[in-house]
Amino acid sequence: MTRRPALLWWGIGSLLAALALGAAITAPGPDVPSTIDSGWNQLMVGIQSPAMVGFGEVMNVVGGGWVATYLVPLAVLAALFLTRRWRAAIFVAVSLLASVAVVQLLKLLFGRSRPEGMLVLSDYGSFPSGHTANAATIAAIAVLLVPRLWVILLGVLWILTMAFSRTLLSVHWLTDTIGGMLVGVGTVLIVGAIMLAWVRRPRIAADAAHTVEP
Repeated sequence: MTRRPALLWWGIGSLLAALALGAAITAPGPDVPSTIDSGWNQLMVGIQSPAMVGFGEVMNVVGGGWVATYLVPLAVLAALFLTRRWRAAIFVAVSLLASVAVVQLLKLLFGRSRPEGMLVLSDYGSFPSGHTANAATIAAIAVLLVPRLWVILLGVLWILTMAFSRTLLSVHWLTDTIGGMLVGVGTVLIVGAIMLAWVRRPRIAADAAHTVEP
C-alpha cells in the first residue's frame, strides 16, 4: 500500500521543482527562450508535415478541448458512481480541479510568451503546459487507483505523447511540457496523500470482512 508521507513529499517536491523551473526559464525575461527550448522548437518545426500536424491537432482536441474538459471527466465520474465508487469519484474530481487551478496560477505568475508560429489557438501563458498537466493528472490518478505496471507504462506513454504534440504544434516550449508533467503528477500526489486512505477504506473493510480466520 502506498504510504501517505511518501506521496506528500514527492508531490510537494514536484510542485517546488515546477516553480523552480518556471523561475529559471523566465529569469532572463518572459520573451527569452532558453537554448534548449529554441533548439527543440526548431527541430519540431522541421518535422511539421501535414500528417504530423494532423496528429497534433487531434491531440489538441483530445487533450484540452471539450473532450478533455467535459467528456472524459464526466465519463470517468459516471463510471465510478455507477460502480458505487463515489469516494474515488470525489478524489478524481478534486485532483482534476486542483491541477487546473495550479496550472492557471503558474501561468499568471510567470506570464511566459509562447513560441512564434503557433498552429492552434491557445490561452495566456506558455508555462506550464495545461494539456500536458492534464495528461499527467489523468495518468497519475489512474496509477494511484489501479497500481499496475501496464497502467504506469500507458500513463507514461500518454504523457510523453501529449508533451510531444504540444511542441510539435509550436504552442509550447519543451520546458513548458516538463513543467506541466511536474504540476500534474505533483498535484495528484498531494491530493492522494490527503484522500487516498479515505478512498480505499471501504475496500479494506470489505477485504477484512471476507478474511476467514484459521
